[in-house]
Amino acid sequence: MHPRKCFGRVISAALAATIFVSAPCRADGDPVAPQASPATEKNEAVTAVEDAQKNLVENSVVKIFAQVRRPELTKPWTKQSPQEVTGSGVVIEGKRILTNAHVVNYASQVQVQASQSGDKLSAVVEFVALGIDLAVLRLEDETFFDSHPPLARASTLPKIKDSVLVYGFPTGGTSLSITKGIVSRIEFAGYSLSVSGLRVQIDAAINPGNSGGPALVGDKVVGLAFSHLSNAQNIGYIIPSEEIELFLADVADGKFDGKPALFGDLQTLENPALRTYLKLEKGTSGIVMNEPFLDEPSYPLKKWDVITKIGETKVDDQGMIKIVDGTRVRFTYQVQKIAKNGLVPLSVVRGGKELAVDVPVSPSRPWLVKSLRGEYPAYFVYGPVPFSIATEDVIEAFTSSNSGNVINARLSMSASPLITRRGDKPAFKDEQLVVVPAPFFPHKLSKGYSNQTLGVVESINGARVKNLLHLVELLRDARDEFIVIEFGGHGRETLVFPRAEMVAATEEILNDNGVRALGSPEVLATWNAVKPAATSAEPTAKAKSDAKADAGSAKK
Repeated sequence: MHPRKCFGRVISAALAATIFVSAPCRADGDPVAPQASPATEKNEAVTAVEDAQKNLVENSVVKIFAQVRRPELTKPWTKQSPQEVTGSGVVIEGKRILTNAHVVNYASQVQVQASQSGDKLSAVVEFVALGIDLAVLRLEDETFFDSHPPLARASTLPKIKDSVLVYGFPTGGTSLSITKGIVSRIEFAGYSLSVSGLRVQIDAAINPGNSGGPALVGDKVVGLAFSHLSNAQNIGYIIPSEEIELFLADVADGKFDGKPALFGDLQTLENPALRTYLKLEKGTSGIVMNEPFLDEPSYPLKKWDVITKIGETKVDDQGMIKIVDGTRVRFTYQVQKIAKNGLVPLSVVRGGKELAVDVPVSPSRPWLVKSLRGEYPAYFVYGPVPFSIATEDVIEAFTSSNSGNVINARLSMSASPLITRRGDKPAFKDEQLVVVPAPFFPHKLSKGYSNQTLGVVESINGARVKNLLHLVELLRDARDEFIVIEFGGHGRETLVFPRAEMVAATEEILNDNGVRALGSPEVLATWNAVKPAATSAEPTAKAKSDAKADAGSAKK
């Protein structure tokens, strides 16, 4: 017997003289080796699975490098200096990589780098959906995917309080980052001016560079990181897999069409007086159509219609419906799920009667003032005056600057169409607001005129301007001695220029200011088109003026 070996093992070196615990001994007096318990074996197995899953995910998440040149909105004839943007992406089926649209928007070069790899592989942007902030990349060397498999996506929405892991390459380091949080909210909200979709709020940290990285619950991708809330801690958003599936199904035919949406102004049915006014029965619930998208007689929705169901789903008095786990979202969420052939079925109450109507839906709302959506702005230079198209991007560039409040106030006080018509639909096909995007180029021809930046061109020599190409046609075809430019709203000067001198001075002005071309490609094509000759049926403005003068002389 060996008492020292059998008596026990020391628990603490500091208490070695007094504290021991018993340990089993063999017959020869040596301690018996400890045996792994079933619980320990289970934990080790779980750890092994988790490590394997972690390795799989890390192998499928990539860092994206994009060289971008964004438009110079106040000088549409040029571009901003190149910038390097970094983001994240994830390998998906079909030898493709999924990321956010804003990571590769305006990119002239895109490269992809796997985790712990020193090589950057060239990629091309195959599809972009700016409205829902998704993009698909393809690699020039597809052998990359032999060792980097796609990750599986969840077929259902995550649940509130689900634990979620977000993978990506945020700024501040070069290696893959993993942050943990929970799902805290699911809502159907606006992603952009006219596109809405499901988004999932999580409390995991999402920072610049995380954009496009996958978020996982268990071993399935439940969404793609795309945004975080400024001035708040650990409030981030992911695009759920349901939206990703819709996007991928859309581009399966080789082109991106966009998500169907229902347009029109709505109001809730919560007010008792409103319910009485509409003569609704007590059990009726729904959302009120305040202003239909179209006021044409053939449009199936009318003012004061109460939308009670979308498909077979009931709508409550706040315009909400219930989805997974009782989560409430806006009823328009159902449009993307049940619309067929450009129509969505609704049940409405109109004048106390229940009706079933099929309402047209479309991917985008036709706005008069649109967003550039990844394009460069069109422009035209005539003498010292630049022209461009009014877009949301241009307005935001000015009104979000340090003097934005002053600019907004001036536009409002002058009743500028940029304010009064900003939310309008086009009054006719191809209508645009044409603006002066920048101060005049320095030249004696503009002597005495004040700065007309953001002035909306209303007419050229009395002819109302329909769009930028129409303005170019009017200037191209003008035969009058002078060009008269008038602006919408009030408080703007009327500009008068000698036509021949404006045309002659344009090339010199372009050269002096480093402007490479008179206009953007489509505009140049219009300017260089054959000018139609004036006919007796359509005399020029100068001919009309001369005729009036002759008539006056004859009367005398």
